[in-house]
Amino acid sequence: MNRFIIFLICIIFLNGCSLNKNSKFWTTAQDIPKEKNTNYKEIFADDQTLDKELNANLTINFGNIIKNNSRIRDFFNNDGRLNFDGVIKKSSRYKFSKIEKFDQFEPVISFDNKNIIFFDDKGSILKFNDKSELIWKKNHYLKLEKKLRPVLQFANDGTTLVVADSIAKTFALNLDDGEIIWSKDNSAPFNSQIKIYKNMFFTIDFSNTLRCFSLKDGKELWNIKTENSLIRSQKKLSMVIVNDLLYFKNSIGDISAVDLNQGELLWQLPTQSSLIYEASFSLETSDLVTDGNALFFSNNKNQFFSIDLDTGSFNWKNKVNSNLRPTLIEDYIFTVSLEGYLIVIDKKSGNIIRVTDIFKNFKKKKREQIKPVGLIVGLKNIYLTTDNGRLMIINTKTGKTNSTLKIDSDKISRPFVLDKNMYVVKDNAIIKLN
Repeated sequence: MNRFIIFLICIIFLNGCSLNKNSKFWTTAQDIPKEKNTNYKEIFADDQTLDKELNANLTINFGNIIKNNSRIRDFFNNDGRLNFDGVIKKSSRYKFSKIEKFDQFEPVISFDNKNIIFFDDKGSILKFNDKSELIWKKNHYLKLEKKLRPVLQFANDGTTLVVADSIAKTFALNLDDGEIIWSKDNSAPFNSQIKIYKNMFFTIDFSNTLRCFSLKDGKELWNIKTENSLIRSQKKLSMVIVNDLLYFKNSIGDISAVDLNQGELLWQLPTQSSLIYEASFSLETSDLVTDGNALFFSNNKNQFFSIDLDTGSFNWKNKVNSNLRPTLIEDYIFTVSLEGYLIVIDKKSGNIIRVTDIFKNFKKKKREQIKPVGLIVGLKNIYLTTDNGRLMIINTKTGKTNSTLKIDSDKISRPFVLDKNMYVVKDNAIIKLN
């Protein structure tokens, strides 16, 4: 009887105190508000990936509409419709020493007017002019650091070039001459976009921590920690900025909203169920893009999301298997699946409007080995790069592939456009196409 009474008291104590969220018996070091709203519109209920065309004869016409500027492209991550109609007849190359394991990262070119800034395999930063002539080359790493083959991410505000790298360093250079302004060490390496905003810049390290630094001297102003992952993702993390708020993703699929002035977490939304947490180790998510009202992104788990910026709740979810940055134009979303299908989605409803097979000209055995890398939308065509060095030119109206050009034999980066010229990066050169 005494044992029974003791057992009963223990049960009452556990249910009444320890597991009560209002009790103070259990506390956490940092409470993060996680939104678990599952009240969203799921367009397709099954998990099957798209493997056939839909409305393939449907034409889409934008006329002469071009609504885009550098601020939207930078803060919103949305390239939109670019004023580019290149015929791609010739190319020139900005050469540098070969970068090892180039296929494992996503390079970004930094532009300074018509000049191009990139790096080589030892961390040297190079600035070229539009005639492929070297303006300056600077390396601010120690001998031991050079041997680590740092991978660099860039951002600049027209005066200062900010760098965050894969060996846990951040530093700033004078954009005119490449001389160093300041340099800082971090507790973890970086693998994310860099956003410069007002007198601050933001980046995310491998511990899934968003860090805010002073642009003037590199001092850390505040940080927001999210759930860490045991495995480092090779996929670069991204963020967008809308009206003094920053929205970012971490490597396990959580989306967070942060007040930039206060450095406070406003909400956090998990996109991957805890039941498939192990699968998140292989998660590859596209860049976040926004129209100022909603976030849009997809992943290699056959999921495409729209999330309301104000509430942090899902608008809709669709079955699209892609880790490529989508492009927003008016009410349309353009993306390409990992299986080689160009997909056009209605931005508001999430309904798929058109699916065209742009890999159909590849032989079946070869097709299975090819993956898309990145796309941009021009005046008349969509330009898509692949990991076997091809540039595909696709008609925007019809979704049909006009031509496929061989740029290289190995992976090339997503396309970049400046002053009506296209640029792609390979392991030892930047290739200019016009």
